[in-house]
Amino acid sequence: MKISIEDLTFTCIIGILDFERKKAQKVIINLEIEYTFDTEFINYAEVVDLIKTNMKNEKFLLIEDALQHLNLKLKNKFSKINTLSLKITKPSILPDCKVSVSDTIRFNS
Repeated sequence: MKISIEDLTFTCIIGILDFERKKAQKVIINLEIEYTFDTEFINYAEVVDLIKTNMKNEKFLLIEDALQHLNLKLKNKFSKINTLSLKITKPSILPDCKVSVSDTIRFNS
């Protein structure tokens, strides 16, 4: 099975620039979770809540740090995950483009 969550949009503190540390900015999260479905499922509402809560509470300096943190949190909470693809976008940091960092992890489940 594959869960896709597209364009999850909210504001949080993320970044290393002075103004990024003072005011929350918009981020967009896209992810895919592949898992083996039997009698248990992965609740996508819980996935969304975990991502938003962690992003808002942790106030990451780097997108890369946020990706690594979320990868571990999601795998720990949802052990059935086989593959996790996660992309974090900062749509407003530069005036002429969107900036994203992504990662795909295949777990040995």
